[in-house]
Amino acid sequence: MKILITGGAGFIGSAVIRHIIQNTTDRVVNVDKLTYAGNLESLAEVENHKRYTFEKVDICDRAELDRVFSEHKPDAVMHLAAESHVDRSIDGPTAFIETNIVGTYTLLEAARSYWNSLDSKCKALFRFHHISTDEVYGDLQGSDDLFTETTSYTPSSPYSASKASSDHLVRAWLRTYGLPTIVTNCSNNYGPYHFPEKLIPLMILNALEGKSLPVYGDGMQIRDWLFVEDHARALHKVVTKGVVGETYNIGGHNEKTNIEVVKTICLLLEEMVPDKPLGVVQYLDLITYVKDRPGHDVRYAIDASKIDRELSWKPQETFESGIQKTVEWYLNNREWWTRVLDGSYSRERLGKN
Repeated sequence: MKILITGGAGFIGSAVIRHIIQNTTDRVVNVDKLTYAGNLESLAEVENHKRYTFEKVDICDRAELDRVFSEHKPDAVMHLAAESHVDRSIDGPTAFIETNIVGTYTLLEAARSYWNSLDSKCKALFRFHHISTDEVYGDLQGSDDLFTETTSYTPSSPYSASKASSDHLVRAWLRTYGLPTIVTNCSNNYGPYHFPEKLIPLMILNALEGKSLPVYGDGMQIRDWLFVEDHARALHKVVTKGVVGETYNIGGHNEKTNIEVVKTICLLLEEMVPDKPLGVVQYLDLITYVKDRPGHDVRYAIDASKIDRELSWKPQETFESGIQKTVEWYLNNREWWTRVLDGSYSRERLGKN
């Protein structure tokens, strides 16, 4: 099987590509514009593999997408390319509308044109797998409520609204044109190669440098945490075994408040890096509470029973095992995140094609 993966140089996309190349016989075509969050160094383990190909292409560029489909003739698309940081969407929503909505529309049209050119057997086997987020569902009010595949959409931020829009487009292209689509909505991912602006890597790296650990509001916002390598396994299972027209929620069964997450990281660092930066007595002392994010959702939690029941997937990592692996990875891969922080990784996205 040849799979075209958009956003393959991003956090989740690179995990999916590493999983596919290292654990299956499938081939991968990585289509990525290489924005600030795209980092080819996250694919160093597989970049020279004979089953891997990279195309530096913007998903808003229809002509280039048509060329990629024509040249590579994929059997499936896994659409992960997206602007995904809520704070950035609040400060500047334009890029989120362009990439997440217009880009998804452009990709759908390129995929539809290609799909229509296939013979009946290949058309029947083709899949367009759209990867989305649980943030499209908005806020959970009750402490025992869970997001299911039929939960109504009530997005709160420009980011989640743009992803909700793209989800609707994907389903409409199935209903109207017959394009064989599948949608997945996942909970908060974490793990190796996570871009340092996100909560978990930010806390790890700030603590190592003796910087403050900023926590929004009272830190009691609840998220369901999913180890990225578990997510990668789930996504490959969906694109190969999932049913056209279905939605699958993917969660880690690990609800934690933000402040719990930050304190867990601090305690792990106390064990792993007892020699602290100058002036730091305890990592916990670095925690600071800052003004809450506008429209901040209080609780997300996923019911992932459908993908377990129908596709036999469940997470292998608990939060405790996954967060330990994550902290260890950042401690052992200082060169990767140092190059991200100082911007030197950007030579890949600005120069290397």
